[in-house]
Amino acid sequence: MLKSAARAEASRKDGREALKAALAPPKVVAAVDLGASKVTCFIMKPEGVRKADRTLTTCGVGYVQSRGVRGGAIVNLDEASDAIAQAVERAENVAGVNVQGVTVSTAGGQLASSRVAGRVSIGARPIGDNDLVRAIQNALAQIKLPGRRAVHILPVAWSVDGQGGVRDPRAMFGKTLGVELLVVSVAETVFQTLGACVERAHLQLEGVVAAPFVSALAALEEDEMDLGSVCIDMGGGSTSAAVFTGGSLVHVETVPVGGQHVTQDIARGLSTSIAGAERIKTLHGSAIASANEDREMIEAPPRGDDPGAGPVVAPRSLLKGIIAPRVEETLELLRDRLKASGAPVEPGAGLVLTGGASQLAGVREVAVRVFDRPVRLGRPRRVPHLADAASGPAFTAAAGILHRAAFGPREAVSSRSLASAKLRREPLDPRANPVAKAAAWLRENL
Repeated sequence: MLKSAARAEASRKDGREALKAALAPPKVVAAVDLGASKVTCFIMKPEGVRKADRTLTTCGVGYVQSRGVRGGAIVNLDEASDAIAQAVERAENVAGVNVQGVTVSTAGGQLASSRVAGRVSIGARPIGDNDLVRAIQNALAQIKLPGRRAVHILPVAWSVDGQGGVRDPRAMFGKTLGVELLVVSVAETVFQTLGACVERAHLQLEGVVAAPFVSALAALEEDEMDLGSVCIDMGGGSTSAAVFTGGSLVHVETVPVGGQHVTQDIARGLSTSIAGAERIKTLHGSAIASANEDREMIEAPPRGDDPGAGPVVAPRSLLKGIIAPRVEETLELLRDRLKASGAPVEPGAGLVLTGGASQLAGVREVAVRVFDRPVRLGRPRRVPHLADAASGPAFTAAAGILHRAAFGPREAVSSRSLASAKLRREPLDPRANPVAKAAAWLRENL
């Protein structure tokens, strides 16, 4: 009796909190892209969303050189938290607002995706929200993710009486309702480290999102999502891909190789410093051959602080010979992983390259050769006012977090709920009635 009363009181309290959240004024959205090369923060006020033409206006942008992050993973908690705090502070100064919580994008944490399906019976009545919850819960009951944390739970497709391709089944009639979900997850330990890093920066973690997914939301057009497309986010520490078909995300893949590996190869090959290699890559780097590159010489600063050491001089063809194999190997590795995963890539799907490493000359041409598909370079779209310094491909993920907050897509479970709850490690009792299953799922996830 006491337990029933306690549960009823907890239910009323949850209802009051949900009502307060629904009635509360829209809040400021802060997006943090935690990369191996830089940490970026975009801030957007509620009035920055224009639903008429689906454009966004940021009120503050800040970015600093990344520290404490290598290969898409945090290797020094104090340095990474300091970098996040500095990026957020710079954006706050421009925006004139104080940020309490942030949503963080990452391509690390061994990103992985899996698809599950669920089906429930419907009575002689229109399909409602409760039926959608039942179908989602039925699918989630099949998921086992030991040692992992879900960051996205996205409905890929709905079906009514076996008829697929339904975007929104509510108010429709049928005997059965089916749903296919895509669950994107990261390693639990990586998730907890991200949370600790954000807390050390005196901020709340409002959610973790997959960098290739949000980059695709910012870089892809609606037609590309519907007809099929692969968005490849080429970051400093990793290269990741988001596959879209029929307007929905259907697969996520990542490889722990990025632009920083190219820089390190140059530093080793030319016996120069990391800073010198980055400068040479930016000014003279290319992944394809060019005219007169054998006769064109480049200079690189020597390693160390020997004042008598002269600059390293090498033909530009040597630089191209270092860059091209690494870029080609990275894209081939991603292509092979996509094939091995069985990701449903449409035959006519094009590629969109984004991320800081995609700006290297010749990368698009190499991608065309490796994937044998049309390739274009992507950058944040529908954020027209961004300054040139913050409107390039390297800032696509941060802009994508704002797109997701403003325009969706609608997810089965909110990022905040996923940040504070885990999926069931074991399926629910199949003999339990559907209402009990739905209640249990809601208690765990909402």
